Amino acid sequence: MSDINQNEDKDLYFHRPPILRIYPNDNTDSEEHIDVTDSAEVEEDIIEPIHEPSLEIVGTAHISEKSVDSVRETIYEKKPEIVAIELDLGRYQRLLDESYGVVREEKMDLKTLLKSSNLIVTLVTAFLSNTQKRMGEDVGVKPGSEMLEAARIAKEVDADVALIDRNIQITLKRTINGMTLKEKLTFIYELVASYLFGNDEEESIEEEIEKLKQEDTITEVMNYFKEASPGGYNALVHERDAYMAYNLKSLEDKNVVAVVGAGHKQGILTFLSNPETIPSLDSLNYIKESRFSITKIILYLIPLLFVLIFIVAFFQGINIEGGLINYLIFAGGGAFLGSLLSGSKIQSAIVAFLVAPITVIHPLLAAGWFSGLVEGKLRKVGFDDMHELADFETFGDLWHNKLFRVILVVIGTNLGCTIGVLITINNVFLPYLHAIFGI
Repeated sequence: MSDINQNEDKDLYFHRPPILRIYPNDNTDSEEHIDVTDSAEVEEDIIEPIHEPSLEIVGTAHISEKSVDSVRETIYEKKPEIVAIELDLGRYQRLLDESYGVVREEKMDLKTLLKSSNLIVTLVTAFLSNTQKRMGEDVGVKPGSEMLEAARIAKEVDADVALIDRNIQITLKRTINGMTLKEKLTFIYELVASYLFGNDEEESIEEEIEKLKQEDTITEVMNYFKEASPGGYNALVHERDAYMAYNLKSLEDKNVVAVVGAGHKQGILTFLSNPETIPSLDSLNYIKESRFSITKIILYLIPLLFVLIFIVAFFQGINIEGGLINYLIFAGGGAFLGSLLSGSKIQSAIVAFLVAPITVIHPLLAAGWFSGLVEGKLRKVGFDDMHELADFETFGDLWHNKLFRVILVVIGTNLGCTIGVLITINNVFLPYLHAIFGI
């Protein structure tokens, strides 16, 4: 069932999204000064809904020169008070920095990054960014050019810029949380396959992109996405439609031109036509805390069963010394080999060997976290590696990225440890079960 529900109080009170006022910076020719008015700082007056909102929605493709032209022409023609764009503040700043060649170094917390959910978000973000970048290079248009053009023309016509999209990190986390294991595996397969096999279609990328802006094509693509991955569709499309509709609703007393991806236009219009179905921003920004699922219960039970089997075997007079040694060898050895085969340094592999037997019986720990942290220290991973993670053309480019090498070590260690545990189950625990219960 969708996480989007109707507003609990049914009130049509909407608070404005972050509003940018962009001024030329007198101190440099390469950057602009941006004043941001956060919605939380706006006066708490109620914006009464009006019957005929002045809103023009321009549906675009993010790497289309024709989309850039369409945005430019519409804003010049309408001369709106506000230009609303499908970006959050972080993405807008990154696009602006990239257009000026500015790199803002940030502190990178490797320990936090290597945790499972953050690691997946980092990899997905890097591969998706790279895919869009490669397609943009093929057509000569940088991803997000139409959004930057919208902001630039807004300044020319003395309009404010409203950032109406949800934070990308929240979107990706909700997407991953909402996808089933099958959907995740399918997504990973198709992503990797797109890099290995490419596109054999004879039709030019430009023509394909322009087709994606046509209503019937959009409907077909969205329906396919919804059928293939209901969880992914809900977070990436449906929820963002609602989020942007909420923010546009808050601007309904203004003359607005909204620039959004063509795939979002119809969903936004549907929500605006039925404002009582637009949920609160709190519900759309909520990240579910980890809940107990069947999978997690099993993960907790496995180490408990390991310990219990050894204890019961010991009290029944069964010699468990050999079993303990085999457990240490298989679990530690699997992590050791997995770390080495993924390209780690020997120190990281030794750490993997030492911690694996402990992490196996601790459901909140993973051997790969420890080997990855050591690998990161040894390779001196920094912000530059994070910044350059999405900038690759071949696997060789990725291989030379130190952060990617650390990620491989984390994955390889955990995979090797898992294989070692499976071997242990077959060679140690099953014989003990047979000896204890006669099965």
